[in-house]
Amino acid sequence: MKTNKKLVPTVLSVALSTFLLTGTVSAQTVTDSPHGRLNTHWWPEQLNLAPLRQNDPRSNPLGEDFNYAEAFQQVDLDAVKADLEALMTDSQDWWPADFGHYGPFFIRMAWHSAGTYREGDGRGGAGGGQQRFEPLNSWPDNVNLDRARRLLWPIKQKYGENLSWADLMVLTGNVALETMGFKTFGFAGGREDDWEPDIMYWGPENEFLGDERHGENRTLDNPLAAVEMGLIYVNPEGPNGNPDPIAAAHDIRVTFGRMAMNDEETVALIAGGHTFGKAHGAHDPGECLGAEPAAAGIESQGIGWENTCGKGHSEDTITSGLEGAWSALPTRWTMQYLENLFGFEWEQTRSPAGAIQWIPVEGQASNLVPDAFDPDTRHAPIMFTTDLSLREDPVYREISLRFLENPEEFEDAFARAWFKLTHRDMGPSARYLGDHVPSEALIWQDPIPEVDYDLVNDSDIGSLKATILDSGLSVPELVRTAWASASTFRGSDMRGGANGARVRLEPQISWDVNSPDELTRVLDTLEGIQSDFNDSQRGNKQISLADLIVLAGNAAVEKAAADAGVEVDVTFNPGRGDATQEHTDVDAFNVLRPYADGFRNYYREDSRLAPPQMLVDRSNLLNLTVPEMSVLVGGLRVLDANYDGVQHGVFTDRPGTLSNDFFVNLLDMSNRWAVSDDHEGIYIAYDRSSGEQKWTATPVDLIFGSNTELRAVAELYASNTYQERFVHDFVKAWNKVMNLDRFDD
Repeated sequence: MKTNKKLVPTVLSVALSTFLLTGTVSAQTVTDSPHGRLNTHWWPEQLNLAPLRQNDPRSNPLGEDFNYAEAFQQVDLDAVKADLEALMTDSQDWWPADFGHYGPFFIRMAWHSAGTYREGDGRGGAGGGQQRFEPLNSWPDNVNLDRARRLLWPIKQKYGENLSWADLMVLTGNVALETMGFKTFGFAGGREDDWEPDIMYWGPENEFLGDERHGENRTLDNPLAAVEMGLIYVNPEGPNGNPDPIAAAHDIRVTFGRMAMNDEETVALIAGGHTFGKAHGAHDPGECLGAEPAAAGIESQGIGWENTCGKGHSEDTITSGLEGAWSALPTRWTMQYLENLFGFEWEQTRSPAGAIQWIPVEGQASNLVPDAFDPDTRHAPIMFTTDLSLREDPVYREISLRFLENPEEFEDAFARAWFKLTHRDMGPSARYLGDHVPSEALIWQDPIPEVDYDLVNDSDIGSLKATILDSGLSVPELVRTAWASASTFRGSDMRGGANGARVRLEPQISWDVNSPDELTRVLDTLEGIQSDFNDSQRGNKQISLADLIVLAGNAAVEKAAADAGVEVDVTFNPGRGDATQEHTDVDAFNVLRPYADGFRNYYREDSRLAPPQMLVDRSNLLNLTVPEMSVLVGGLRVLDANYDGVQHGVFTDRPGTLSNDFFVNLLDMSNRWAVSDDHEGIYIAYDRSSGEQKWTATPVDLIFGSNTELRAVAELYASNTYQERFVHDFVKAWNKVMNLDRFDD
């Protein structure tokens, strides 16, 4: 949905959103601020490490020991659903329900909570309950959803910490559908609440409803999904307000595709969602609506968009600026949306707020739709420009007509698409909690066969590590392979990681960042070790390749540490399974391919950000802190783990040994660094006395000496007294990455 262009945020609200997105603020903002200028005002190009410091445990009032999975299991979901069912028709005077039923309102809330998900970087989605925070809380597309959550507050208050806002919003959407006669596909809990806004890139615009994200031929910049700042999906009036259904279809296909939806799922979601409820555009927003929640007065207590026209709600409600309902039964599951879409010809008109919409020609069906509050008033059905896309686009039209002719197929498609929409960011089904989790495994859940054999014990692990180290594979080769497998993990949507050993499957086996020839050779050797071990066992004991890859990396790290004079034992927990190519969606996994991996000194020229910024972005997806990022870069450099064997940043004369040489030599003042004359983006270290060339580096390497915050960490790891601690810190961070995707223990 989209609100009127006049609904623009205040300078303060824009400043907040801009800071959250980029870590920078405008000069006008800091001039107006009573708190003074931030460092990012004086030095806007300074590397922003804030994403690695978000969600600090100290911000969580529940404490680090709180276990949401255990707390959620104490909730009687049937009792919660009964409370929600009662709420659906318990219309409140301060915000009355359209047609006496809050169902459509809550569907929109759940949809907009989950609908921010984007496949490109896995960010957004329902997890964390981010709709409660800025900028989403104040997005123009989320007008009045602050009230939806206020309606839910008594239920949230009743169940407290045992039921997160993130789970409650999705569950409420499901119950809304069910109370209106629709059978949902299922529901899974397990979304923990965040306690602060995610720091993520929402777009380059400096004002809401701006569009500066499209290139030539309206190509949408990655990783963005929505077509304008402050929208969940597309402009319902058409691209930038152009009422062209075919042009709108292009935007729909790109946007929903970026959200991991195919054409059939897209049609099902639009047609199914618009089966219910109505749009609200009773008056001109510019004349009626006050500031969004972030800019409203403190006395508003977080409620924004105060409506001064008429009652301020009910028949005077303003949300999207469009006005009307799609069907004659807007609180029941019917086929009327599709029946009306194809049963009438449509002509362009405008809502009372001035927004472009469509009604049947020549006054047809002018009394078909009931009024939301006045039983004596009837209206014509409406369509958005984007609705007509389902009729005019050839592919969408074919799917829509098939759904129209096959109601059961349509119902099943919408149920599955809704489930995917509201669960896509949860990751593997091992994270799904509750009694309403569907039993069917879906390919977008990245299924991995359950481990149905006995796991290796400590004796087996020791024997396997010895075999691996005697196989002829080097420490760097084993480290690179384990890192290639595990570092695909994204904490944003819990996808990727070592579990499943998909590094041996397409598309990962062919990614250039993984050096396919070397990777294939290493995997062939490890598969031979796996086969020999499994064949030699009596009974049901086996080891998966996924486990063996991690174990091999661990063994290499232990050897590299021992070569540095430090004995360590890298914790290993078996239990990973091996996925199959059949259960691996190549296109869906290809979005995990990194544009840059600073840990391996890999950088693609089409990356959105500079190399150091891409390192921070990737570290954020790996749930790393600033020290963890730093120690991993320093350790992986001396372990010679770079992409394709490049030597940039390998500041050591003993590669393969886990030393602190990277930091020691980076900070050595006998080195003079200069920009390379021959290779763009490369720097050369010369000995200050002899002028001899010593090292080469990329910006990702040198940032640890030039950025003051990172230099402070680098100085610690370069200290003579901290060499052993460096190894232990590396092992701890390494082990974290190797196990990020373990939700089965």
